[in-house]
Amino acid sequence: MPIRHAIVHLIDKKPDGNPAVLHARDSELGESQAIDNLLADLNDSYNAKPNKVWGLFHEESGAFPFSGWLADYLDGGRDFVAFSRQAVEHLKQLMEQSNLSTGGHVLLAHYQQGMTDYLAIALLHHSEGVAVTDSLEVTPAKHLDLGQLHLAARINLSEWRNNQTSKQYISFIKGKGGKKVSEYFRDFIGCQEGVDAPSETRTLLKAFSDYVESEDLAEEQAREKTEALVDYASSQARRGEPIALEELSELIDEEQPRAFYEHIRNKDYGLAPEIPADKRTLNQFRRFTGRAEGLSISFEAHLLGSQIEYDESSDTLIIRQLPSKLKDQLKRRKD
Repeated sequence: MPIRHAIVHLIDKKPDGNPAVLHARDSELGESQAIDNLLADLNDSYNAKPNKVWGLFHEESGAFPFSGWLADYLDGGRDFVAFSRQAVEHLKQLMEQSNLSTGGHVLLAHYQQGMTDYLAIALLHHSEGVAVTDSLEVTPAKHLDLGQLHLAARINLSEWRNNQTSKQYISFIKGKGGKKVSEYFRDFIGCQEGVDAPSETRTLLKAFSDYVESEDLAEEQAREKTEALVDYASSQARRGEPIALEELSELIDEEQPRAFYEHIRNKDYGLAPEIPADKRTLNQFRRFTGRAEGLSISFEAHLLGSQIEYDESSDTLIIRQLPSKLKDQLKRRKD
């Protein structure tokens, strides 16, 4: 993960209405194992956050100037230090307007992962801990607490610059329960929601369920393909990467690598070639299957307790909202 540029500034502010104070660094952080470890740990913590949204920049304006400053830096109009200084000055002003906000160390890092350039922005806080000194004394010690990462964003610079139609080149940690404490940070980035990750993931899973049904797969085949989908999508979510539909299609069926992809395109589910993965939705998606004596049943785990109920004492399964095709067959049989 080559780091092109990285810097840390400090905004000293308490949620008491007093003005914030900026302590700005005047040079980039030098190359070190410590900054490499920090960025790696930050990425791990960020990827593990379930409450992220995906989006794009608002049109550049006086209210949302960040994208213009970022473009100027990338085009060589200003260096990274000047760009970061202007950005944190703006962040400080927004903090002062938000009584709920507290200061912290602001990390900005421009790095490369594979062939893709990213900009990570995070507000970091310390936690109190203890350490053992060389003389074997126990002493208080502060450390960056990445487990309490609540305000952070990651911008896929390559996607932003090279794909004008993309609506998901920014990911952003959304405050739990829609807390307004995070709104000033979203406005600082100038991010608007463009893609609903849970909805996109649900649509993908619906497309997969339709595909399994249309192919009339055997129980074992359906289970294997389900595991392949969930394993791949979960892995992408852990890495903070989107689900690539063509790559997923190849994993699901090596003999017909484009079959699932063509199914999605032909049925027009409205999915982009790459979609963000939502871990909570994926975790709910497991299939219960069973086949015996002319009876075959298969359904997604998240339907249990809503559309489907199991009564163990009477050994019965109650199914609500039957598929239209099945209802038509039953009606014809009854007639």
